[in-house]
Amino acid sequence: MSSSNAAVEVENMTKVFPLGLRKGSVIAVDSLSLRVEAGEVYGLIGPNGSGKSTTMKVVLGLMAPSKGSAKVFGLDSGDIQARNEIGFLPENPYFYRHLTGEETIRFYGKLCGMRGAELSARTKELLRLVDLESAANRRLAGYSKGMLQRIGLAQSLVQKPRLVILDEPTAGVDPVGSRQIRDLILRLRDEGYTVFLCSHLLAQVQEVCDRVGILFRGKMRREGTLDELVAVEGRTSLTLDSVSPELLAEIHELAAAKGVSVLSEERPRTSLEQLFIQLAESEGETRS
Repeated sequence: MSSSNAAVEVENMTKVFPLGLRKGSVIAVDSLSLRVEAGEVYGLIGPNGSGKSTTMKVVLGLMAPSKGSAKVFGLDSGDIQARNEIGFLPENPYFYRHLTGEETIRFYGKLCGMRGAELSARTKELLRLVDLESAANRRLAGYSKGMLQRIGLAQSLVQKPRLVILDEPTAGVDPVGSRQIRDLILRLRDEGYTVFLCSHLLAQVQEVCDRVGILFRGKMRREGTLDELVAVEGRTSLTLDSVSPELLAEIHELAAAKGVSVLSEERPRTSLEQLFIQLAESEGETRS
């Protein structure tokens, strides 16, 4: 097993899909490398067809890469032990709507081999975590979209995985439900889980992710911390305390001479959405 502290390591991974007899093939992911550190929230973003879902499926062990490798806590992603370390919430999870919230978690717990007191305790713990204790005995048919996503998140945590993969966790959820899921993601990080999420809601990604990777046409175009990604290159802003209009012409020299404190010096920021649009335009992904 690798001694690396990475929860996910994808190295030079390529995935090619054949299009049929004599129709060639399509490269869904092209020489992709990324690393998700244990205990962080990593966001993977990109337009439709950029390779996000394919990357997640390879990490989940649902498909094998054509070239390169994908590892989860040092294990090949296709290894059954690696899969035991992963909890997954798909974009459109299927639920048995005649079951209650509590019955749903117990059902998935039994699939993971839990029984008796252990299962009861874990069910109560997860209902509390996702703030659905008051709806535990309500059938899922009466749940809102946000509540369904939260019960889905609960079921993904049943077997106590170290890595949680979330595909569009707030798709179709109203703003209140979206905020609740955002808070849940932050809580999971605080409790030591590693979260690897895919989302097109860039403002939410900017709120919860420690690092972000941006995919276009199967390739990683930009990756880094939010501070690195949203800083505007080549510019610096100064925030001065008690500065008069006359001092602005000389900035540092005159400020020092007058005893004015420079409270902060930083590069002005764009937003993750603006960065994404700029990259999309440079990649020719926008439509008229």
